[in-house]
Amino acid sequence: MPWGYGEEMLERISKDTRLCISMSGRPSNIGTRFHNYLYEELDLDFVYKAFAPVNIEDAVAGIRGLGIRGAGVSMPFKEAVLPLVDVLHDSARAIESVNTIVNDDGVLHAYNTDYQAVSDLLVEHGADSALPVTVVGSGGMAKAVTAALRHNGFTDGTIVARNEDTGRPLARKYGYEWRADTRDVAPGLIVNATPIGMAGGAESGDLPLPHDFVAAASTVFDVVAVPPDTPLVRFAREHGIPVITGDEVIALQAALQFELYTGVTPTREQVRRASEYSRS
Repeated sequence: MPWGYGEEMLERISKDTRLCISMSGRPSNIGTRFHNYLYEELDLDFVYKAFAPVNIEDAVAGIRGLGIRGAGVSMPFKEAVLPLVDVLHDSARAIESVNTIVNDDGVLHAYNTDYQAVSDLLVEHGADSALPVTVVGSGGMAKAVTAALRHNGFTDGTIVARNEDTGRPLARKYGYEWRADTRDVAPGLIVNATPIGMAGGAESGDLPLPHDFVAAASTVFDVVAVPPDTPLVRFAREHGIPVITGDEVIALQAALQFELYTGVTPTREQVRRASEYSRS
């Protein structure tokens, strides 16, 4: 059932209610609605709120100082929080990128559930690891995507990123090539790990790659979740290309975060309902 925003919410929140938050350059309501829906359905004394920090150091200090239980971390803060936490778990350490902070009595633990979500979705959709893969971007999400691709056997890959200082080292780490553009690159599986196509951004109506390059792809994977039908996803569907969408990523990684924050594992059906509600 939908989470109550009126009297029921006021009656439920008390001094003992645990707070979880998200930190993003461009917050949406998706995570807020997803987590609060499950808190209500599972009768958990938690509440979730999204923030757009103006100073990430102060924001992380606030998590520790105020006893905030957990925090989702989105672009552009996934790497900036690395020196601000106490314990880097394997998922975050391996790719040097954080999307989840859990506060255990003042000790801040860092994870990356994006990595696990991408890995699981590649398996679920039966993505062919024999395909060449093109990852667009070289930031925190691109690190999670590239690590998950290699974990799932994609050995022939190219990182397409304008920033050589971040793109080339990322490609080298996973045995991929780096290119500033798509010249001499085979499309195969395309993964957009940039904010291009995200609602509210300057490039919300754009494709991250040339039209002819996308049209030649075998599968398209866009990690942008808002909107779920990004320009890239729409273009791929119009051309009959199988897609994996960002709203699938955000639902799965949020479910993993939910478990880290609460110790409760929601069922697949509960996650499905929460995901549908979060986008309604």
